[in-house]
Amino acid sequence: MGNGRRFWGYLRNRIKWYALILLSGLLMAAVMLLNGIPFEEIGYGLALCLAFTAVVAAADYYRYDSSCRKLLALRHSVTLSLEGMPEPTEPVEQIYQELLQILSRNKTWLENEARERERDLTEYYTMWVHQIKTPIAAQKLLLDEMEEGERREEMSQELFRIQEYAQMALQYMRLESESTDYVLRSVELDELIRPAVRKYAKQFIRKKLSLVYEPLHTAVLTDGKWLGFVVEQLLSNAIKYTPKGSIRIGMEGGYLVICDTGIGIRQEDLPRVCEKGYTGYNGHADKRSTGIGLYLCSRILKRLGHTFSITSEEGCGTRVMIGFPASEDAGE
Repeated sequence: MGNGRRFWGYLRNRIKWYALILLSGLLMAAVMLLNGIPFEEIGYGLALCLAFTAVVAAADYYRYDSSCRKLLALRHSVTLSLEGMPEPTEPVEQIYQELLQILSRNKTWLENEARERERDLTEYYTMWVHQIKTPIAAQKLLLDEMEEGERREEMSQELFRIQEYAQMALQYMRLESESTDYVLRSVELDELIRPAVRKYAKQFIRKKLSLVYEPLHTAVLTDGKWLGFVVEQLLSNAIKYTPKGSIRIGMEGGYLVICDTGIGIRQEDLPRVCEKGYTGYNGHADKRSTGIGLYLCSRILKRLGHTFSITSEEGCGTRVMIGFPASEDAGE
């Protein structure tokens, strides 16, 4: 709020009192004239009254302007504390400030309660994800004792998906946690890609997909655990949406590239594929799609300081590129 707006706001607030003072002065002058008092004496008295009113008005405006300036200065910090508010000069101002104090206390209480609920939920789901690993491991042992067959393979695939979803839930909880820590160090990309390829080897075989991958011999500054999770998610997506053909993993101009010959992504869906919960046309066709995978990848890569881009053509495949900053930039 500029000086001009404050001045006109002050006038609008006080105009009725100044109008009353002026009207009273004119009425008194008219009564005095009717009683035969010389006009010069009446004018002298009116001038004194106007001068006194001007001094009082100037002092009142100075107080009003100071209060406005203090309130404007508090706009950015009032969400944290109401300390520093100007002293109320009227009973109405006192009541308003008391109401603000009540609202501030209620807001603080609600925020603390929400944080406590969020912490409890995070602890519970983290515990649940760790506990679910035990029956998953037990189910794997039971499957190993079953005879080879189509039913055993189907059960194995479903168990693999359960394990993936549990791992995704755990990573989601860790990502949203305020205490998430990232350990940046030099990591060989092959150390992350090979385990991911081995993890999805059965998926490649089952869908008869070919993998084009040769050792990259490239080291980057990153957090190996989190980037490994991203590579697994991108590889999982590539396999899921590639009914036939191949998947290629390689380096191009300093970028890690994962591309497939799958069904691709519609152009209208591309700008939103990294939004949380957004599944797009392909996701609606695949009822198991959660819309969380690419969201997690985007969030993780952004926190690691890596770039992330997706290009695709419907019916021709999808190309994902991860860019890595220079060592001195990544360590900042």
